[in-house]
Amino acid sequence: MRAYSDDLRLRIIKMIQANELSQADIAGHFSVSLPFVEKLWHRFRTTGNYQAKAFAGGVKRLLKADENLLRELVKEQSDLTLAELCERVSKATGKPPVTTATMCVELQRLKLPLKKSRFTLVKEKLSVFRTDGSSIKRK
Repeated sequence: MRAYSDDLRLRIIKMIQANELSQADIAGHFSVSLPFVEKLWHRFRTTGNYQAKAFAGGVKRLLKADENLLRELVKEQSDLTLAELCERVSKATGKPPVTTATMCVELQRLKLPLKKSRFTLVKEKLSVFRTDGSSIKRK
C-alpha cells in the first residue's frame, strides 16, 4: 500500500488547525481512517513534520551470514532435526540459538532438504528386532 500524498496530509493538518470539524469528521471527509488522522496530528504537533516516513526495510535475516555453515552441516548429516541444527549453528557461531521456525524458513530459502521423518530411528529399531528378540533381515 502506498503512503498518502503530502498534499493530502497538509490539507488534513490545515483543516485540524482551522478547528472546523472533529478529527472523526475530517477522516470521513478525506476518506481516511481516524487513527491515521490522530497519528498524523500527533506527529505534526511533536515534530512539526507531516511527510510520510521513509520505508525502513523488512526484517533482517538472522542466518544470512551463516549460509555456508548451514550448507556444510546439512551436507554432513542431512537427517538433523531443526532443533539439532539450531544448536549446532549456535555452537559454531557463538550466537544465541534461533527458533526452529527461523531455521525452517532459512532452509527453505536455501532450498536445503529437511529431515525426512521424526521417527527414522524408531522405524529402524522396529524393522530390525522382533518382540521375541530374534532379528529380522532387512531388504
